[in-house]
Amino acid sequence: MSFRDNPFGEVRLPLLLGAAAAAVVALVVAFALLMADRRQTYQEGAYHALRKASDGVVAPVTGAVAAPVRWLGGVASGVGDYFFAVSENRRLKAELAAARGLRDKAATLEDENARYRALLGMAVDPPVPMVTARAVSESRGPYANTRLINAGADRGVKVGHPVLSENGLVGRVIGTSPRVSRVLMLTDAASRTPVMIQRTRARAILTGDGGWAPELAYLRGRDAARDGDLVLTSGDGGVLPRGLTVGRVVKGQDGAWRVRLASDAAPIDFVRVLLFEDFVKLEDLRALNRPAPPPPPTPAPRTAPPALATPKTEPAAKPPTPRAAPTTAPKPVSKPAGAAP
Repeated sequence: MSFRDNPFGEVRLPLLLGAAAAAVVALVVAFALLMADRRQTYQEGAYHALRKASDGVVAPVTGAVAAPVRWLGGVASGVGDYFFAVSENRRLKAELAAARGLRDKAATLEDENARYRALLGMAVDPPVPMVTARAVSESRGPYANTRLINAGADRGVKVGHPVLSENGLVGRVIGTSPRVSRVLMLTDAASRTPVMIQRTRARAILTGDGGWAPELAYLRGRDAARDGDLVLTSGDGGVLPRGLTVGRVVKGQDGAWRVRLASDAAPIDFVRVLLFEDFVKLEDLRALNRPAPPPPPTPAPRTAPPALATPKTEPAAKPPTPRAAPTTAPKPVSKPAGAAP
């Protein structure tokens, strides 16, 4: 076989021998270093100087070689941290959005619970049953102001029933359907509500005119009202229960006494309809003046049945007793003097 066919054929054996010798030398050197690296050997002078010199040479080289590795490791770590931060940021944003929704929902539920508690805490005189409803729409004009609530005739709501929010009187029902009712607000121009001033017990008619503060009409009496006086329903006429909160007295720009409605303190959302039946809704109002019917007759007391009567026998008549004859003879009658013989 020529050199052209196998160029390494003639040098294979020398290469193998050289590799074996290098391996043996490496093993010997490694063993010698292991033995020389013991604590006692390290403390010897000759080896200590040699080890110190080798450390001084190897340390910069090792640092120079390790610097790119450390840089690459830092870059890789920074890239990993960046992507981790991006994913963590996205996760936290999603959690924040969910928590924000829960916060808003919790605030809404808390507000609803507060309204429900306020509605449940309302007391009216006399006590009447109530129906809770929600305002679903509003119809507002220059002089008209009505609202629809989601409670109707199916739940016992009738025309004339008063409607209250958690703050006070809102209005009264003017129309019903099976599931919806229309409420006439106190500010409507057609609204007339009998009220009284709590401080003086002065009566008035709360008259809506389309503005934000209805007027106190027909208010009589000296010092009958002052700014800040509490206005309540009077119950006159039997249309509304007595003592429902209406608002506070304020002085209008036109000089008239008006009422700042208590129901305007918060948006009207949940309301309660008082199922209040008054005597005005009787079919015949003359029944109020009709005299009371006479009391039923008292039954006669029971007596024992009479005993059977026995026929009475008349006693026999006694025979008349004969008169006895006179024992002396009658005297002769003497004639008067001068009588004819």
